[in-house]
Amino acid sequence: MVQEKLKVMREDANLTYQEVADKVGISKEYYWMIENGKRKLSYPNAVKIANVFKRKPDDIFLNSKLTTGEHDNSNEEVV
Repeated sequence: MVQEKLKVMREDANLTYQEVADKVGISKEYYWMIENGKRKLSYPNAVKIANVFKRKPDDIFLNSKLTTGEHDNSNEEVV
C-alpha cells in the first residue's frame, strides 16, 4: 500500500511530516492526509514527494489510487 510505503520512507529518512511538507511546498496537514490516504495528490506533487526520497514517482505511486492522474502544467515544471 502506498501510504505505508510513504510512512516507511519518511521514517527511514528520519523526517517528520513537517520536514517532508516543507521540502514539497505543502502544509504539514496536507502531507499527513496524503500519507494517511485522506487526500489524493497531483502528479507534480507526486514528483516532488518522490524527489524528497530520491526515488522515481513510478516507484512509489504507479498503479495507485492515491494520485488523481490530473496534470496541470500551466505553472509547474515536471522534473
